[in-house]
Amino acid sequence: MLAGMGLDAVLGEPRRAHPLVAFGRLARAIEARLHRERRMSGLVAWCLAVLPPVLATALLSRLLASWSPWAAAAFAAAVLYLALGHRSLGEHARAVEAPLRGGDLSAARIAVSRMVSRDTAALDASQVAAAATESVLENGSDAVFGALFWFVLLGAPGVVLYRLANTLDAMWGYRTPRYERFGWAAARIDDALNFIPSRLTAFTYALLGDTSRAWRCWRSQAPQWDSPNAGPVMAAGAGALRVQLGGPAPYHGEWEPRPVLGEGRAPDADAIGAALRLVRNGILLWLAIAIVAWVFGGIAHA
Repeated sequence: MLAGMGLDAVLGEPRRAHPLVAFGRLARAIEARLHRERRMSGLVAWCLAVLPPVLATALLSRLLASWSPWAAAAFAAAVLYLALGHRSLGEHARAVEAPLRGGDLSAARIAVSRMVSRDTAALDASQVAAAATESVLENGSDAVFGALFWFVLLGAPGVVLYRLANTLDAMWGYRTPRYERFGWAAARIDDALNFIPSRLTAFTYALLGDTSRAWRCWRSQAPQWDSPNAGPVMAAGAGALRVQLGGPAPYHGEWEPRPVLGEGRAPDADAIGAALRLVRNGILLWLAIAIVAWVFGGIAHA
């Protein structure tokens, strides 16, 4: 875990030949062949896209472990590094935070459009800050804590399973005429894989921020959000930061109603920085717990 997080901190996401880019091409090719308006077609496509890489990772992990534990550990760290997006998340968020502080709303809108799927041209400064803060909180769960959870639970194969499932949800998990049935399996599997990690993330945010407010927002606001996993994460995160997120947002030229998340002031550039610190401190807490567990596990084994 330390090596994987360290590689992400030093290197960031690979600029060229990222494995997820190749996986995206594979997923599109499978979709082109198998797309039907049936749930079973989507499930078969999901299995063909995800299971071979997971099984290959498991086989290679076992082969390397039989040869050298150090080689197996290095492979696992490299796989975890490729699944993480902490440094990239910070780079994207700071690209919004900096122009907001400088009063350059146009640049901030362009930067936040790289983080969210909503229309950003009509957003004011507070709405831009809210969009970036929401993205940091939610992607902290998806791109960091979820990956760490499945890595701890199942090692390199687990983090590959999680990351590929998460990618397919982003590609197929939409409630549109094309994906309503075909993308059902991708969306539901991702929901299942994120159920525990998202709640651990929400608990982490609550523990490291305004705990009572975060807990209150989690209980009262999360059930109103359309995503069963994003709701707890963003409600607890907003409460922990003492800001108000959510609310109406523009998609495809229309403002869509969304529940309010959190309590407190309207978000600004400071809220983006605070969200990044909340994710970073959560990572440090998880790593500290992992190290303590490893040390005590070694003592007990001895």
